[in-house]
Amino acid sequence: MQTIKEYVQSNQERFLEELFALLRFPSISADPKYKDDVVKTAEFVAEKLREAGADQVEVCPTAGNPIVYGEKVIDSSLPTVLVYGHYDVQPADPLELWDTPPFEPTVRDGKIYARGSADDKGQFYMHVKAFEYMMRNDALACNIKFMIEGEEEVGSANLGTFVSSNTDRLQNDVIVISDTSMISMDQPSLETGLRGLSYVEVEVTGPNRDLHSGVYGGAVANPATILAKMIASLHDENNHIAIPGFYDDVVDLTAEERAALNEAPFDVEAYKEDLGIAEIWGEAGYTSIERTGIRPTLEVNGMWGGYIGEGAKTVLPSKAHAKISMRLVPNQDSQRITSLFKEHFEKIAPSYVQVTVKPHHGGEPVVTPTDSIAYKAAEKALEEAFGKKPIPTRGGGSIPIVALFEKELGVKTVLLGFGLDSDNLHSPNEKYGIENYLKGIETIPSFFKHFAELSK
Repeated sequence: MQTIKEYVQSNQERFLEELFALLRFPSISADPKYKDDVVKTAEFVAEKLREAGADQVEVCPTAGNPIVYGEKVIDSSLPTVLVYGHYDVQPADPLELWDTPPFEPTVRDGKIYARGSADDKGQFYMHVKAFEYMMRNDALACNIKFMIEGEEEVGSANLGTFVSSNTDRLQNDVIVISDTSMISMDQPSLETGLRGLSYVEVEVTGPNRDLHSGVYGGAVANPATILAKMIASLHDENNHIAIPGFYDDVVDLTAEERAALNEAPFDVEAYKEDLGIAEIWGEAGYTSIERTGIRPTLEVNGMWGGYIGEGAKTVLPSKAHAKISMRLVPNQDSQRITSLFKEHFEKIAPSYVQVTVKPHHGGEPVVTPTDSIAYKAAEKALEEAFGKKPIPTRGGGSIPIVALFEKELGVKTVLLGFGLDSDNLHSPNEKYGIENYLKGIETIPSFFKHFAELSK
């Protein structure tokens, strides 16, 4: 029997080539023209699960993109681990900012550059390869189930229906998700919470057509200007969100809890240098760690209107648009926040424009327990792999399925992520460290072993 380290070392080249093949699929769920590529990606994932040793592997159709399911039940008396991940990816735009093609994985300085490398293909595929090792070396300590979906990047609209229709099939003792980050390869961490999400699109309409900016400028309200002013008013001078009722349900952490959170290492100068910014920004009275983990936010994800092509066109636009996301913290409800935003945004619109607010998707914030068997098993596994006890942290991102799992299946989740905040998620030049990928494969079997032992 090979140790996991020996197995990873002897199969490293194959593990990388398989991941590269997966990354070459442009499985962009937001754009319907990639539908065929999305389906091909699901079929590829299903085939790799079969090769690794899974039974009952199925590409399950939904009203949207398919969900890949597979399992290996070795003993009904053993605990069961459900691995969740997603094979869909964000759009690669703007393409001109990529140093190498987004769907042709390229290795530079030990990092794999490709769309989806960290979010989430590289991270969920670690579990497939760890499962392969456990199967081939008679080391599978728990039953395992896989559910890999294709709509996470567009709100997992059809996953809830699938879960509620397959509760018996999906029964488990813990859910493991590797779609999060840790502090660094020198200091492992475990995320113990995720923020929720409310995502909306707004449209501001002025005149009934685009106008000549010389003939009409100064006499007709410009929707782009009005939209900019409306958005600017959503934060006050302390960068506090200025929507009435927005903070009503926010639970403030105690001074002790905030102090513990800020024990995580954070180098503000390195942070600024990495991002190419002169100063940090955010809600007054909170550190950067707190602003990205325990405080709600409101961000503009895109704005457009009028002429945005090459050259000049002197136009006063008829319409202006923006996409806005709000990250939420425990006790905030995504539907309520969406309603508050809509009510406020419509109220502050001046009479010379019309405003439409279109909700997109959302999800609820979650906190995972640090005293559970599953958390302790993950803690032990990471300590063995890195030689250091992981620090508990709060994640700034959102994985709506976590709250859904808890509601439908009554099971908590462990966020066993191996990415880094600097991996350029959702941005050009997304990357994932080869070391992170291989270290994840090495760590996962240890989690299964400890979870089985602690569950006795």
